[in-house]
Amino acid sequence: MHYKFDFKNYSRVIHVSLPLVLSMGSTTIMEFTDRVFLGNHSLEALAAATPAGITSFLFASFFLGVAGYVNVFIAQYTGSGNKEGVGASLWQGIYFAILGTIFMSMLAIFAVPIFAMIGHDPHIQQLEVPYFRILCLGAGVSLTGATLSSFYSGRGLTRIVMFVHIAGTLFNIPLDYALINGKWGFPELGIKGAAVATVSSWIFITSIFAILIFTKRNNEKFHVFDKRAFNPELFMRLMKYGVPGGVQLFLDILVFTFFILMIGRLGRTELAVTNLVLSINGLSYMPMWGFSVGVSTLVGQAMGKKRPDDAVIAAKSTVHIAFVYVFCLILIFFFKPDPLIEIFLSDSLPLAEKEPLIAMGRTLMKFVSLYLLFDALIIIYTGVLKGAGDSQFIMLSIISVSIICLFIPLWFGMNNFGMGIYFAWSCITAYLIVLFIIVIRRYNNGKWKEIAILEH
Repeated sequence: MHYKFDFKNYSRVIHVSLPLVLSMGSTTIMEFTDRVFLGNHSLEALAAATPAGITSFLFASFFLGVAGYVNVFIAQYTGSGNKEGVGASLWQGIYFAILGTIFMSMLAIFAVPIFAMIGHDPHIQQLEVPYFRILCLGAGVSLTGATLSSFYSGRGLTRIVMFVHIAGTLFNIPLDYALINGKWGFPELGIKGAAVATVSSWIFITSIFAILIFTKRNNEKFHVFDKRAFNPELFMRLMKYGVPGGVQLFLDILVFTFFILMIGRLGRTELAVTNLVLSINGLSYMPMWGFSVGVSTLVGQAMGKKRPDDAVIAAKSTVHIAFVYVFCLILIFFFKPDPLIEIFLSDSLPLAEKEPLIAMGRTLMKFVSLYLLFDALIIIYTGVLKGAGDSQFIMLSIISVSIICLFIPLWFGMNNFGMGIYFAWSCITAYLIVLFIIVIRRYNNGKWKEIAILEH
């Protein structure tokens, strides 16, 4: 179909996606300030936080991906007018989140051997282990919160999601500062304090969602109590489409986890600079996930109404809006990266140590500038495919491209040929460019328009 400019199309995308972008942005700010506080506390804490955090998120990502697919089911049931399906889908996601809670709690037991196997500096490992363990023990709360947020995001009521996450961020930041540095009567816990503050904010956010959702009014409209029984048929349909989505998110995080852990073998400096650059990269990455969830919702609702042309309009409008945001970031990252890098470096750090860190960070920010647009478009177009139920293709694409473009060349390049940090960043850039080409071809061939995930 030929796309026509219509302000209403952009208005609809902004109405649904902007609150999610701000919601993800608040999460980014929470993580960003966490890294700033840790970087000013000690360079070792900064070096340890991202590997430990992303390793925890790696294991949780599969469950988050599946539980997050509740958003698509609720969107499609909303589009089709089936309100009972909304409550039933929500509960199947909660049951799956319970399985994730059990797994993540058991994983915390193996923190020491996991990081011993990774092989970072022993002092860094001593910081990674408790941070990882605390996040794993609290991950079940995050999984439940992600599922509950789908009740609103899937119906397009994304402002509520935004306000809840902003409240969680405002709760987290002062607590994070206090627990890391021992302020306002709190003990100085360093990296452990950062993890405790993060889990506390998850509990805060999930509790608000639960209070808002489980009301008599919502039960009358969406059967949030009446449909609490386990529904094997619906649960298996959620698994059919959600498991590839969970594997896709797991693989997506695995790529960056592998990337970070391999760089960690190069040394503390390379790891710390990579961590701070990826934290800056989050200024794009997390908001793009807001656009991705928003476009998944719009596409899901359009497919529920059996109107795929509306899904195409939502996709193109989202891409146009996101492009403007990302292009502005590219200009800042390429031409003025130093102020962003310096935020992470303590004022007490000697100039002789600080200048090489800034110089390396400046070069890595140019890599980010190169791949940023491709990464943003991947996130948005996979959101479109996910909203239509095309999760299996995304999963298989990431498997093949990550093996060919990242895992094999990075492993052999660094272990057999002594390649360094810039080679590693070249591999991640190549991975994102190739994956973009595959995803955009899938979107353009239109096969995703023929998928139906609801029962007939």
